[in-house]
Amino acid sequence: MDTVVIDSPENSRYEIRVDGTTAGFADYRLRGEVLAAVHTEIDEAFQGQGLAGQLVRGMFADLRERGLQLHPYCPLVHRLIRKNLAEHLDLVPENARERFHLPLTAEEPASEDGPPAYEG
Repeated sequence: MDTVVIDSPENSRYEIRVDGTTAGFADYRLRGEVLAAVHTEIDEAFQGQGLAGQLVRGMFADLRERGLQLHPYCPLVHRLIRKNLAEHLDLVPENARERFHLPLTAEEPASEDGPPAYEG
């Protein structure tokens, strides 16, 4: 199984493709140097294979490479950051962490509260 994550800026989303077929996507809104992740979805035929996590981690890698920051409105994206603070918290700007119920540092405990609703 050949799996790849690509940015599709014309659709404002990252896509995960399995053997050339789009298996899921993560919608976003890009404003300046901040990407707001708003929704992630995996096609029913591809669920249960860990593709959502692969998609989000691929998006994180691309954001790092491009020097972009992240506002994690999507509950899945938010949860992945919260569960792996040491790896991913740096993507969220310090001045936005409180709004997203995230600690200022990876050493602090994470709240169980989810992200705020996106009002873009």
